[in-house]
Amino acid sequence: MSVTTGGALPGGEYDVTVVGAGVVGSAIARELARLPLRTALVEASDDVGDGTSKANTAILHTGFDAVPGTLESRLVPEGRRRLAAYAAEAGIPVEPLGALLVAWDEEQLAALPGLADKAVRNGCRSTRIIPAEEVRAREPQLGPGVLGALDVPGESIVCPWTTTLAYATQAVRAGTDLHLNCRVSSVTPGEPHLLGTSRGPLRTRHLVNAAGLYADEIDRLLGHADFTVTPRRGQLIVFDELARGLVRHILLPVPGALGKGVLVTPTVYGNVMLGPTAEDLDDKTATGSTAEGLALLREKGRRILPALLEEEVTAVYAGLRAATGSEDYAIGAHPAQRYVSVGGIRSTGLTASMAIAAHVVALLGEGGLPVTGARELEPVRMPNLGEAFPRPYRDARMIAADPEYGRIVCHCERVTRGEIRDALAATVPPGSLDGLRRRTRARGGRCQGFHCGAAVRALFEEGRR
Repeated sequence: MSVTTGGALPGGEYDVTVVGAGVVGSAIARELARLPLRTALVEASDDVGDGTSKANTAILHTGFDAVPGTLESRLVPEGRRRLAAYAAEAGIPVEPLGALLVAWDEEQLAALPGLADKAVRNGCRSTRIIPAEEVRAREPQLGPGVLGALDVPGESIVCPWTTTLAYATQAVRAGTDLHLNCRVSSVTPGEPHLLGTSRGPLRTRHLVNAAGLYADEIDRLLGHADFTVTPRRGQLIVFDELARGLVRHILLPVPGALGKGVLVTPTVYGNVMLGPTAEDLDDKTATGSTAEGLALLREKGRRILPALLEEEVTAVYAGLRAATGSEDYAIGAHPAQRYVSVGGIRSTGLTASMAIAAHVVALLGEGGLPVTGARELEPVRMPNLGEAFPRPYRDARMIAADPEYGRIVCHCERVTRGEIRDALAATVPPGSLDGLRRRTRARGGRCQGFHCGAAVRALFEEGRR
């Protein structure tokens, strides 16, 4: 096993290579690691989960509102079951809050029975339409004008950062080579395929394209045009932990043509999140926030939860979703070419990731990849980032065994020297301060690193020597 971040790639030939180490690519690499194969996971960035996967709404979906009969409608519920069990094993924080799909006008109220019927067709039979009085009793801080809601008790919130990292960690420990800072620029199909990368050539017999926003470009290098990715920007506002008491459920809007719309949801880190917008762009790097986008979110948020707008804002950020114009995933197999493309994985990709991985490995089998002899992987246990679960600074036993877990560096998020040390020494260490934040929450609180930034950077630089 190895994690490489620079220099020439190792020689030889891989049985299978996965391009893209987001949550889906990392899940596929983990599933492949169960097989006696030589596998590589290559990523253009300096870290896993550094694209779309780091900036999603972090909801573990039931799939109640998927288009019935689609691949997504099948893989989301299966993925939810798998990920819920995996999260419990790996220490990934999950909070089952339930969701309320809130109707604010007569048109939205009239849409609720159809959504309830769709939920039943998707196998989600626990939803029910509830009247305005019950909605108000369950969410007292909602704005005026609520007419009713669809109650979806199975929806949960989850940590997306830890999920991706757990998949990649388990894959690497099982023998997968993870090559970071390794952008694929060309593919010469053949026996084997020859990939031109920013770190030199890579040879592989089978290829999986899980490149997210760039999956259509990789697809074209193989001679296909199965889909076109349009980056859909979602801007979000993150409110301080003091806002957490304002909301008890995930508050969903009645979905529109561009997606699920603007929601209000708690996070496992104790914040409250408002967003996302849905802006179709041409630029696959346009992850900046805009005054117009944030103004729109505040306008929507004022209607949903007026008191939220009085709370302090901790951060604003934007993520780009890989929209394709289709209401389904664009997963395609080309068995004769020993190639599988995994495109159009939007907001449900986190939930469905483990089911997508199993589906992709089955498709690789149809292309001749040996998929027998799978083994159980050695379990991983990830550091907990969730507020609803024990964290080191409050654990007297951990502190007694190692005082570094009692020495807080980031006071906003209560991150200790021990956690930072562990992250820097982990199987897949961070390549940047942002990567360290996704592993520990350091610099992610209300001061955004103003007070702890120098100390965290010093620990980061010392740990990389």
